[in-house]
Amino acid sequence: MTKAAGMDKARDVRSGEELDVASLEAYLAENLEGFAGGLEVKQFPSGHSNLTYLVKDAKTEWVLRCPPKGAKQIKKGHDMGREYNILRRLYEVYPKVPQPILYCEGEEVIGAEFYLMERLNGVILRNGVPEKIGYTEENFATLSENFVKNFVELHAVDINATGLVDIGHPEGYVERQVNGWSERYKKAQTDDWPDIDALMAWLPANMPPPVSQHSMIHNDYRYDNLILDPNNPTEVVAVLDWEMATVGDPLMDLGTTLGYWINQHDPAQLQALPFTLTAHPGNYSRTELVNRYAELSGRDTSHILFYYVYGLFKISVILQQIYFRFKKGYTQDERFAYLNYIVQILGQVGAKALESETIDPKL
Repeated sequence: MTKAAGMDKARDVRSGEELDVASLEAYLAENLEGFAGGLEVKQFPSGHSNLTYLVKDAKTEWVLRCPPKGAKQIKKGHDMGREYNILRRLYEVYPKVPQPILYCEGEEVIGAEFYLMERLNGVILRNGVPEKIGYTEENFATLSENFVKNFVELHAVDINATGLVDIGHPEGYVERQVNGWSERYKKAQTDDWPDIDALMAWLPANMPPPVSQHSMIHNDYRYDNLILDPNNPTEVVAVLDWEMATVGDPLMDLGTTLGYWINQHDPAQLQALPFTLTAHPGNYSRTELVNRYAELSGRDTSHILFYYVYGLFKISVILQQIYFRFKKGYTQDERFAYLNYIVQILGQVGAKALESETIDPKL
């Protein structure tokens, strides 16, 4: 795949997140077939959870993933071995994942476990439309459609035939997620946000009936976790960031996506959030996204309000955990300094959704 404008670019490593390059080079020389030496390390600056680096020798580029400092207390979202094994199994049956190359379980090489995967070049939509590419309303409409089609394709992977069912415990998944994210919020809480407390109380009292069919779910499926074809940036080439993937209720996956999906007619307070580019004209609205997903998948989406509110709450907890690490001094990344206020906004959006009984609340 050729490089193009809008391709995710690596930069100098942030202060405090440096790797021991000499130790890593020695390890790769011993364990990676064909390693040519002369290791260089850069860092991909986007993302708020696990750390992602570009590592390259004289011939080849790879991507290295490892947990951030202070992540041991929230181990489940930073288990590199689990993420590596998910990619290894998925790669055989779902073509839109990078190939996993190497896993290092111990912490003696760089101070944390890590894994290496192939580097796929392409367009990744972050907080702005890449220059020299541009997107028309028609482009975003096509991208929205392909986004949903790929989502349905992922949820259609045969988890029983492939053995992927073993990576999760689908029975009771919804209840465990609601309880689990509530406990994580309490452990990482730094501020008093009454709307978040209200969501946390509403969710366990309003859980939908169990779905009849579980599936492989990504749990963070959105534009900026997709690699798009640089020659046709409405086509999905690969899906990244599988750290929270598991087997469970696919509508919980859809709910998380809706939590990130900002409409073009949403109030400015919501559109100002640094999520993705779904507010640009041409994109599906949240309602259109749900209706198209239901049409393509055949799944019942009558309880979508629950799943949307769950998505907002879950995202708020993820951001709260990151903010907690910032407050504790585990990271000095200034991007995290105001995440607690985004948590507050998401709580307000969720409260309005409950008040209006719609996934398109008016603030």
